[in-house]
Amino acid sequence: MTDRPVYLVDGARTPFLKARGKPGPFTPVDLAVQCGRPLLTRQPFARDAFDLVILGCVNVIADEMNPARVVALRLGMGAAMAAFTVQINCGSGMQSIDTAYRYVRDGSHDLILAGGAEALSHAPLVLRQEAVEWYAGMASAKGALDTASQLTGLRANFFKPIIGLERGLTDPITDLNMGQTAEILAHRFGITREQADAYAVESHKRLARAQEEGWLAGEVMSAFDREGAHYDHDDGVRPDSAVDALAKLNPVFEKPYGKVTAGNASQITDGASWVIVASERAVEEHGLSPIARIADSEWSALDPSIMGLAPVLCSTAITRRQGLSRDDVDLWELNEAFAAQVLACLAAWEDDAFCKQVMGLDGAFGKIDRDRLNVDGGAVSMGHPVGTSGNRIVLHLANAMKRKGLARGIATECIGGGQGGAMLLEAVA
Repeated sequence: MTDRPVYLVDGARTPFLKARGKPGPFTPVDLAVQCGRPLLTRQPFARDAFDLVILGCVNVIADEMNPARVVALRLGMGAAMAAFTVQINCGSGMQSIDTAYRYVRDGSHDLILAGGAEALSHAPLVLRQEAVEWYAGMASAKGALDTASQLTGLRANFFKPIIGLERGLTDPITDLNMGQTAEILAHRFGITREQADAYAVESHKRLARAQEEGWLAGEVMSAFDREGAHYDHDDGVRPDSAVDALAKLNPVFEKPYGKVTAGNASQITDGASWVIVASERAVEEHGLSPIARIADSEWSALDPSIMGLAPVLCSTAITRRQGLSRDDVDLWELNEAFAAQVLACLAAWEDDAFCKQVMGLDGAFGKIDRDRLNVDGGAVSMGHPVGTSGNRIVLHLANAMKRKGLARGIATECIGGGQGGAMLLEAVA
């Protein structure tokens, strides 16, 4: 059977809201509902016309098990709507699109709602293992004597929980946190602190310009919390960001000489994003106007200690399979986990030895023009809600391609644990 064409017909996201030391106004499900309602309302078909709902989410909270199903019900998609949640760390939001793409391409589905949702401000607090064992001992103690014996083991630090996000951002195989892996790449490719800070400043200025020009208007849906507060833009952006100000910040992960700081790393943020994936039959049946065609996707894996290089592998694999040169790709969205990590990827593509030895190319892939990369800013300026970002970059790539009248683009990201995902989009005539 011939593969069927697969289209992105619409999409929407919430503003990305910076975490500020306490739980934000929305849970992952709240966020997905906030942008899902206006997206579905503007469609010319009923909400139960979908075949499936897929949602990426990494930090699922206890009250929202299988958030995809909870969201589908809250969106009024009907009790018969199947829905499941996917988790591949930073790639979860892209994985939802990839799964939908393959279902539609292979002919089993025609219309799928695929998204990502994450509320990092709601990451749970975790007790240290010694405290868990002590509580277990207290619960199983028999009689006053046994209880008194258990009490002697109580320690003050049992009452000091660990932020679960800290554990989640540390690789269990290498025992390196994500920032340390970015430091490794900065060292390997000679990325300087000044270069990383300059990249961060540019990210903020690009996002600020996109907001001012209204380029995100059809993409970002307003959100309203239970008290009626209105959120209408990515609030982590700093239009007045400057290199000399960022230079005053201390390294976070490798003091005193590290390159990664709070100013040139992605922000801890809450946000959700959806796209509608459709077959040609669904497009014709409902009179839809696609914004892009999904042409290909790829997943790659490598040593977790250099996880930030994975976008180079999966993106290059797509170009080779499709017979594309670097210049054939008009626009790139490379998730900005860390400025140094993005710059390392760009350096790797220009590194003759790396491209030959690691990817089997005849020589360097070449330089990717910054005018084609993250043209409206990225995670350094707007944040990286882990389960959402992969969905956002695909949605924004499609919208930016359409706005600029461009033919082809790649969205790609590194994934904690040593993986990467990439998706190739093409313009629809």
